[in-house]
Amino acid sequence: MTDINQILVLLDLSGAQKAEFESIYSGASYVYMEPQSVTEEAVKTADIIIGPVPRAMVQKLPKRGGRLKWMQLTYAGSDHMQAPGVFPEDAVLTNASGSYGDAMAEYMLGMLFTIKKNLHICRDNQNKGLWKSVPSGTLVDGAVTLVIGLGDIGGAFARRMDALGSYIIGVRRSNTDAAPGVSEMHLPGSIDALLPRADIVALALPSTPETRHTLSEARIAALKKDAVIINVGRGTAIDTEALCDALYGNKIGGAALDVTEPEPLPENHRLWAAPNCLITPHVSGANDAEKTYEKIVDLCLHNFRAFVSGGEMRNVVDFERGY
Repeated sequence: MTDINQILVLLDLSGAQKAEFESIYSGASYVYMEPQSVTEEAVKTADIIIGPVPRAMVQKLPKRGGRLKWMQLTYAGSDHMQAPGVFPEDAVLTNASGSYGDAMAEYMLGMLFTIKKNLHICRDNQNKGLWKSVPSGTLVDGAVTLVIGLGDIGGAFARRMDALGSYIIGVRRSNTDAAPGVSEMHLPGSIDALLPRADIVALALPSTPETRHTLSEARIAALKKDAVIINVGRGTAIDTEALCDALYGNKIGGAALDVTEPEPLPENHRLWAAPNCLITPHVSGANDAEKTYEKIVDLCLHNFRAFVSGGEMRNVVDFERGY
């Protein structure tokens, strides 16, 4: 690959890690920058970009015949780069899917138990100085957990829930092959029949036209009165207004949301105050966790080696499929 002249790296690397990157391809200059200080000039002159770049900067690049040949994202979602007219048509885009499963599954467990055991109510009472009993909640052991989007994140959550005694039903886009800890596997066409069975519904979906409002008003209405929804994929997977209606009407047990529609959630939105709703600002996969960041760096190294040698890269984004 003699036409690679400049490589922009937006990762927090040790000296040894930088040396490892540079040993893969020595025929280019390496520019190391912090993501928050990246410049348009650095993006414009890069043949390879490893790390997060603002969409607005990428959008200014030529759509064909430009310098950029490959960009590696450090997060799993890539929908912001897939909108028409954003990413160069002749460049390769890879994401960091597979790096976040463990961290996000633990977040999901924490949020689920907070709602199931009414710990959020206890915390509210503590802030008010109230010694007041609350309902003890229901058990995860024996509950039916429906995981919609059984990729790395959904799979990691399913395995943990299985270990806790829950009965796991998985929904995956394209096949029904067995998965660890999953008792039943289905395609999306079965969601309507599966929802009334679920005590817990976990969503780990990308943002595509097919996944928009996977939990529609009608589907939310089909849930059990004590069902808990967890969403860590994209906020577009849930009809927000229908969810608000269900929460305020006590028609479901609760919701744990790391993503919302719209996002960021406006300060005056009624979802903030909805009963039994926990909201976090898209932080469940924060890659500052050491183990997660190590996985991301290892993925970047693998894909860099594969790119310069013509090998198989991981997580190449399919723009037609949407992820």
